Amino acid sequence: MPVISMFYGIIISMYFLDIKQHNVPHIHVRYSEDSAVYQIPDGILLEGELPSNKHKLVVAWIEIHHESLMADWDLAVSGNPIFRIDPLK
Repeated sequence: MPVISMFYGIIISMYFLDIKQHNVPHIHVRYSEDSAVYQIPDGILLEGELPSNKHKLVVAWIEIHHESLMADWDLAVSGNPIFRIDPLK
């Protein structure tokens, strides 16, 4: 599972060919012992849980990098290498 970004202890990944369980473009997020899955188009939490402050950071990051995330998603579901995306600063 390639890591596409890391910031404030948050690790964001995207699986290759990951269209079976969540039929929408999404990312996998880990923070400490917590994990969650977020829908890319609108930042909706699909499953899991993060602390409130980390959840807000992830949703903001998704909004800022929406186009890059969708481009990576298209690559990933085709089995192609994806690109890293800038962290929140």
